[in-house]
Amino acid sequence: MANSLHPAVRQSRRKTERQPVRIPGRVTWRDSRGMPRFATVVTRDVSDHGAYLECRGSQAIPLHRLVFLQLEREARESQHLPRALRDGRVLSAIYRVGPQEPTTGTPSGYAVRLLVEPQSACVEAQGTRVASRSIA
Repeated sequence: MANSLHPAVRQSRRKTERQPVRIPGRVTWRDSRGMPRFATVVTRDVSDHGAYLECRGSQAIPLHRLVFLQLEREARESQHLPRALRDGRVLSAIYRVGPQEPTTGTPSGYAVRLLVEPQSACVEAQGTRVASRSIA
């Protein structure tokens, strides 16, 4: 039987585990007319490469929109946060839109991909520089 059929046996494709962290923050973006928009959010969980943000009562953010995510300054010292989120504003992309709230019609949350240089790739590249290909 294939592993994909049984959820308990299915392997995760994540490079790093999600950490359940609830920290308030703000998302800013420009709408289709170029007007600046913002929304107050709370993280539900974070990983080195992304986060899920709960968002209530704001204008809907379109899928694949580039946004800036910034968490509250006092809460950025958490050791569960990736380095990029501790430093300040992070360019991110909306890659999943949560279900719509029945009362407002806007999404209840968003999954964002942090558009930062992966640390593991930087470390590997510094330690093992080799020629990509040699022609004989």
